[in-house]
Parts: sequence; C-alpha cells; structure tokens
Amino acid sequence: MVYLTNGLSSFFATAVLFLAAASAGPPLHAQAGSNWRPPGDIAGLWDFATATPLERPSEHADKEYLSVEEAAQFERLAIERLAQRQEDRPTVHAPDWLDYGRNVQGSRRTSLIFDPPNGRIPPMTEDARRLLQEVRDRRARPPAGPEDRSLWERCLIGFNAGPPINPGAYNNNVLIVVTPDTVALLNEMVHDTRIVPLDDRPRLPEHVRQFQGDSRGYWDGETLVIETRNFDPRVNFPGSGSNMHLAVVTERFTRFDDDTLVYEYTIDDPASFERPWSARIEMKKSDQAIFEYACHEGNYSLLNMLEYARTDEERANEAPAE
Repeated sequence: MVYLTNGLSSFFATAVLFLAAASAGPPLHAQAGSNWRPPGDIAGLWDFATATPLERPSEHADKEYLSVEEAAQFERLAIERLAQRQEDRPTVHAPDWLDYGRNVQGSRRTSLIFDPPNGRIPPMTEDARRLLQEVRDRRARPPAGPEDRSLWERCLIGFNAGPPINPGAYNNNVLIVVTPDTVALLNEMVHDTRIVPLDDRPRLPEHVRQFQGDSRGYWDGETLVIETRNFDPRVNFPGSGSNMHLAVVTERFTRFDDDTLVYEYTIDDPASFERPWSARIEMKKSDQAIFEYACHEGNYSLLNMLEYARTDEERANEAPAE
C-alpha cells in the first residue's frame, strides 16, 4: 500500500484523471476490461538509493565487480566519509534527512555506469566544456537573479527526478503507475509526475522544449522502453554543460525479481559527449510512504542568497566614511 499526503494525493488524483482522458474515444483500459494485465510487472513504489557511485572510483579503475569482502568494506567507508563530510562541511539538512544509500548494488558492480567499460562518463566535447565553465563561473559570483542558480535550487525540477533517474542525497523514490495506453512516473523529489504515452500520438514539435523532455514509451516483451527528447536547453546531465538540443535518453524498466526493478538508461548527446554512455540501477521495492516535497514553500535559501547579494551591492556602492 502506498500512502500519499494530502497535497500530493489531490495532485496525483489529477494525474490519474489526465491518464483516463489522454486518448481520443474510449480509453484503452476501458476497452481492455478489468482483466487487463501489463506485459511487464513494473508498477509500484521503488527506492533507488545506493552507495554505488555513478562513476567508477580511481582505486577500482581495472575492477568491474567487488568481492563480498570488498563490498562490505566499501559500504563501511562510504558511511564514514559521509559522516566526516557532514562534520567538515555541514549541509542545510539534518543528517537524518539524507539518504545516499548504505548498500552497494546487489551485482556489486563498482559503478552504475557499465558502458563505456571503464565505468566513467565519456569526455565532453569542446563546446560542452565551454558551456560547463560558463555555468561554473556564473555560480561562483553573487546571483544577479534566480536565473543564475540551478533549476533544482529554484525548485523547478528535482535533481534526481530525471530523465534519467539518478540517485541523490534524499527522496530517492519513484512511484510507477501503468495503464494500457499510458505510464505515469511520480518522483518524490519536487513531486514531478512524468506522463508517458504508449500509443502512436505524434511527438511535440522540435521547437517545443520541456524540462523533462517529450517522452514516448513501448513494451519490448516484459521491458518498458521510454525514449525522451526535446529537452529544455537549461537542463543538463551529469558531467555535461547546458546544451541538450540533440540529446536523446532511452530508459528500460525490467522486473528482475519480487523485490528488484532493473532500470537502465542510455544518454546519446553528441553535442555534449564524445560517445553515448549507459548506466544501470537496481531499484528496490518499498513499503514506505511517499510524501509531498514542498520545495517552494521551504526554499528560504534562494531568497536569502538573492537578498544577501543585493545587500552586498548596496554596501559596495555606499560612499566611504569621511
């Protein structure tokens, strides 16, 4: 059973109504009848927190998998590093709020990235490196306005909501709802709901861009495949700048066993990377509650940064004392 808080339950109810009205004529689930079953059993609430890093650490440069003993040691060290990081550089969040994941993946792979074989994000293109440096320079100076900060700092999109979905500091949960003609993916982070049509409706025009892109899905046997394009140019992938006009993300959701959903994605972005790259995450079935993430309501940090920047400017413009 998945429990939703009041604000999120009304929001999710709206999403369900949208799914029912998404197709012209009688919805496919009504045509299929109450006995309809999806080709793949991927529905439910899934936890994708993990201690396995996205990229392979340098100390495991030539090692694709950890032994049982190495995995246990890696988990211990990961917990110790997080505790030390909180002591050295405290975050705005209480330690108990953070959920980076305490365990490595069941496969004991040394990184979530499996292609390229070295487990690392491919080199960026020259244009992407330039754009990334511009982003870093802009973030290093006092913000002239909210546009100088990242989308997730502005509560416009969750930093782990995807696509692609990547583990983050907390709220590593996704609720998947499946109907014959549509799939909805509700991420706990900023409670983004991505609506994915499974029918043959046309894609958005090339010039229409969205933070989560334009997704279309289909079943490949028991695996749900989702292809997403038309990303807003302000969105960026891990290790890239902000140049997404050519990017295509392909995701695959496959039920592995009662407690595991294997999620794979491939990023093909020739404007940012020298080659495509792929990652795999073993999501775990969750019986916990999913809560509304009221990001805007609690986003005092963005307001404070802008206020402090304006205060510093006023002080700098004040005439020096005689």
